[in-house]
Amino acid sequence: MTVSPLLRDTALVFGRYARQTLRSKFQIFFGVLMPLLYLLFFGPLLTGMPLGSRGSSWQMLVPGLLLQLALFGASFTGFGVIIESSWGVVERLRVTPVSRLALLLGRVLRDCALFVFQAALLVLTALAMGLRAPLPGILIGFAFVALLALALASLSCALAMKVPTPQGFGPLVNAIAMPSMLLSGLMLPMTLAPAWLNVLSHFTPLRYLVDAVRSAYLGAYATPAMLYGALVAAGFAGAAVTVGTRVFRTAGA
Repeated sequence: MTVSPLLRDTALVFGRYARQTLRSKFQIFFGVLMPLLYLLFFGPLLTGMPLGSRGSSWQMLVPGLLLQLALFGASFTGFGVIIESSWGVVERLRVTPVSRLALLLGRVLRDCALFVFQAALLVLTALAMGLRAPLPGILIGFAFVALLALALASLSCALAMKVPTPQGFGPLVNAIAMPSMLLSGLMLPMTLAPAWLNVLSHFTPLRYLVDAVRSAYLGAYATPAMLYGALVAAGFAGAAVTVGTRVFRTAGA
């Protein structure tokens, strides 16, 4: 059975970046540190508090922390592209016959695998602290983490091709990521917010993913929140990969 050139090229690029990641234990475990600190020091504060949901405080907090992991981790993936550009790696890749889509997918699929692994570590810690959630719901949460990481890493790489300096890239990403975190209800359900803020949060795609994962952690799979979350996640990922590939192609990456 022959393998398509796109799959072969994507596997080659993925393997290159996966080997780099495996050689850096710091990169593997440091990314989960911030959500883990939230889990350890913020989670106990919510125990027993009325959060406007029939689930426990852990079922509200952990889904948000999983998506926070993907949000901030994947959003800064473009720093790697900036570094490689300064070292001339991008120029060398440009003269290879590898497709631009494979160059992008190989990078971002490595990120998806990394963040899902980190999400599993976070969930294991949460289970030890009292989280109770159905296994299908936990697996669905990992799928949403992967889709969000795919989308944001693609956009981050594309942005890095347009803003090729750390001084410009970092503040711009923060200016987008922080409002997304605050408006999506990652830490607390937006049903606790004033009506105007709750309405405003519905214009943030991440809000629908957060609601979907929380619904999955409650074992409620056939709900509008799950449907809207799946549609938004799939559409966002597809649009982001398309944009990222186009930027890689036109920018000569």
